[in-house]
Amino acid sequence: MPGNIRTPRGFTVRTRTGRHDLHARVSRAGQSDYLVYIWGGERPHIGAVAMALPRPSLSDPHKTSSTVSVFTYPGHKEDHLVKEAAETLSAALGGNVVVCAGAHWDQLDPEGIRQVLRNCRSLVSIIIRRLRPSPESRGSPSG
Repeated sequence: MPGNIRTPRGFTVRTRTGRHDLHARVSRAGQSDYLVYIWGGERPHIGAVAMALPRPSLSDPHKTSSTVSVFTYPGHKEDHLVKEAAETLSAALGGNVVVCAGAHWDQLDPEGIRQVLRNCRSLVSIIIRRLRPSPESRGSPSG
């Protein structure tokens, strides 16, 4: 029916390390799918996109893993960042996940790259905690 479009629910999170901080905007699409945009640095952009879907782990079918496809614009280095983020989020949340990212700092050294990856992992952890309640909050025994 025209005029009755439901907009995706979403939220924004960020790291606060003081060095190479990242932001993420998370939107839910439907019941269990998510779109995540990660940005940071002096010139945010879109450098790479990853699409992940959950599946049973090949080594332990009782665990959930994910399969990921990545597209990277030539000259951009965000492919590892989006792959790891999408894979982790999809397996943890049990839905299809699209992650796009673009972060740029001039003359980023190897330690800076490691800090960006640590910050991305922190963002992913924050997102998972926010979207997946703890067992205690669901009334299940911890363990």
